Amino acid sequence: MCLDCGCQEGNEKKFFHTHDHNGHTHPHTDGHDHSHEHTHDNANSRMVKLEQNILAKNDEFAEKNRKFLKEKGIITVNLISSPGSGKTTLLEKTLERFKGKVNCSVIVGDQSTDNDAKRLEDKCDNVHQIETHSSCHINAEQVSDVLSKVINDDTQILFIENVGNLICPAAFELGEDFKIALLSTTEGEDKPIKYPVLFSDARIAILTKTDLIPYLDWDLKKCRQYMRQINPGMFIFELSAKTGEGMDAWINYLETLIV
Repeated sequence: MCLDCGCQEGNEKKFFHTHDHNGHTHPHTDGHDHSHEHTHDNANSRMVKLEQNILAKNDEFAEKNRKFLKEKGIITVNLISSPGSGKTTLLEKTLERFKGKVNCSVIVGDQSTDNDAKRLEDKCDNVHQIETHSSCHINAEQVSDVLSKVINDDTQILFIENVGNLICPAAFELGEDFKIALLSTTEGEDKPIKYPVLFSDARIAILTKTDLIPYLDWDLKKCRQYMRQINPGMFIFELSAKTGEGMDAWINYLETLIV
C-alpha cells in the first residue's frame, strides 16, 4: 500500500532527504563484485508523479475541509497512533467529561467494523465511522464526504481518530488544526526516533497508559528525550485514561482551545 497510496512521497517530503543513485554494485557468486549502471528514471518518474497527484488531490480536499471547519469556528484534531495505544479509550473518557458542557463530533477510521463508533455513540450524539477497507489511513476526501453528517451548528470540537498506523496517516492532511501523536507505555520509549515523521509533525504527544509504568521496563525520561530530539517544541501530556491520572490537564487544554 505504501508504494501507491502517496504516503511514501508525503513522508519523505516531510522529514527525510532522499538521494537517487543510478550506479550500484551487485555481488556475484564468482567472488567478484561488478558495478552496473541501471536507469529506472521512467518507472521512478511515474511512481513519483502518481504519489504527487494523490497528495495534491488530497491537499485540495484538506484545504476545503479546513476552510469549512474554520468558518464554523470548530477546533479539529487528528489523533494518530499505532493500534491499541488507547485512542478510543481516551476519547471515551474525554467525551464523558465534556458531556453537557462542550459539543463534540467524532470521525472514527478503521479498516473494518464500526466497533469504535459503537463504543462512543452513547457518549456523543455525532459519531461517524469511516471504513477504509484496504487503505492504511483516512484521506481528506473521505472526511469531506461525511462532514455534513457529523457536524452541526453547535459543534465546538471535532475529533478525528485515524486508522491505527504510525506511518501513513502522517502524510495525509485532513483539514485539521493539528495532529496529536499518541504513544502508550507498552510500545517502548524509542518509537519517536523509529517513526520520526509523525512525531516531528504533531504539535502534541500524549503518553498513555501511565498506570502501567511500575510494571514495565520503560524509561519515561528517555521517552521524553527522544520526543524532544525529534520535535523540541512538542507539548507532552502524560496520562492514564483508565485511572484518570493526568486527564485534568488534557481536558483543561482542550477547553482553552474553544473560543
